[in-house]
Amino acid sequence: MRGAPGGVRHGFAGHAPSGRSFAGHNPPVGRIHAPAGIAAGNRAASNSHVVSNRMMQRDARAVGHALSSRQVRTAMHAPGGLRNPAGRAAITAAVAGAAFAHHHGGFWWRHAHGGFGWVGPVFWPYAYDDFYDYAWWGGDYYPFWDYGYGDLYVGLFGPYDYGSLNAYARYLPETTGSTRPAHAAKNEETSTLADMCGSDSKTIAGFPVEQFRSAIQPNAEQAAALDDLANASQKAAELIRNSCPKDVALTAPSRLAAMQQRVQAMRDAVNIVKPPLDRFYGLLSDDQKAKITALAAEQRTARRGDTNASGGSCTADQSATTSSAMPWPSDQIERDVKPTDAQRASLTALQDATTKAADILKSSCPPTEARTPPARLDAVGARLDAMLQALGTVRPALDTFYNSLSDEQKAAFDAIGPARNGPSTASADEDETPRRSRHRHHHGVSVRSLVFRMMGL
Repeated sequence: MRGAPGGVRHGFAGHAPSGRSFAGHNPPVGRIHAPAGIAAGNRAASNSHVVSNRMMQRDARAVGHALSSRQVRTAMHAPGGLRNPAGRAAITAAVAGAAFAHHHGGFWWRHAHGGFGWVGPVFWPYAYDDFYDYAWWGGDYYPFWDYGYGDLYVGLFGPYDYGSLNAYARYLPETTGSTRPAHAAKNEETSTLADMCGSDSKTIAGFPVEQFRSAIQPNAEQAAALDDLANASQKAAELIRNSCPKDVALTAPSRLAAMQQRVQAMRDAVNIVKPPLDRFYGLLSDDQKAKITALAAEQRTARRGDTNASGGSCTADQSATTSSAMPWPSDQIERDVKPTDAQRASLTALQDATTKAADILKSSCPPTEARTPPARLDAVGARLDAMLQALGTVRPALDTFYNSLSDEQKAAFDAIGPARNGPSTASADEDETPRRSRHRHHHGVSVRSLVFRMMGL
């Protein structure tokens, strides 16, 4: 955990995840006649604490601003608004970028179509909507295929630091017995990370029954099968929504565990939807199937808009092991973690496991012959199976290596992501106003244009 000794990051707004205050954690030195060198050291530590706390407060404000901004809130709650992949990408870009706006070097972990695989502790925002769009409508623009090796890599070496992650804590679903600070109660007027986990309502996430009903004019048996499909779709959405994390994952093992839970929920959702979809589609005549194909083509045109985007993440998966954006941080692990010979052997096994995971994901690109909803849902299931296989390959190797580390080594390993992504070294006296203005300009303009484009569609 990044709060462990050596992690140098403290909790959200001055609190640890357990709710214990770190404020005043340093012993008072005003009445202690310490040698000059020790006193200077105490002053330096105090200044570092102030800088760290200012950065955490800034992260919390940035996340809150992004989640409660008018553009994001309007888009998230507009009827049918989240059906547009570009709008979802705009929202995730605004919120994911908020907490690490102080990192430099570019957002290399951003997806091809503008979204992010991780938004704070939430992996795969709008998971149901993404597989829903591809399975029902098809095409080459859907962000479902953006998810792959890069997200697994970010789970290992994510760019978030301890304070940035805890900035999201107040926006997670409330749970009984939660260890999050009492002051982190959810503001009902703001959008939450739970909204990104999905919706089980028919109006937001349900199968487009009326569109299909209008297009094919079903007979009684077909109408009943269509209703069964709609009900199954709603259950699938509820299952995925319930996989939303209730706590912040601060370590690589816990992030991969959250990732696996999310992907498994999606795979289970596919299993729920597939039987009624096969039954419904099997009852249709050739003319009715042709009408669904035409309806899908219309939806693809409407959702693509003028982005001219195409392709998925399979190209990224194929280059994952050689991409300059995702090199294995061997030198930094050696320098900071200082593994023993025995630990180095398990580290090598972990690196080999990630290479195997990349190879697994290469083999599950979207099939060009999947031209019907049942075939595309099968492709979704195959991709999710590949992701589960990749995670099942990496997680045991990660656990073995991580569990062999001392607390100091774990803190150093957890800090690799933030350190190699260039955390800011701004002083506590730096003026915050220009940075906030730049932040709003950097994210707000792109969010506004994409969200309103989405609303217009």
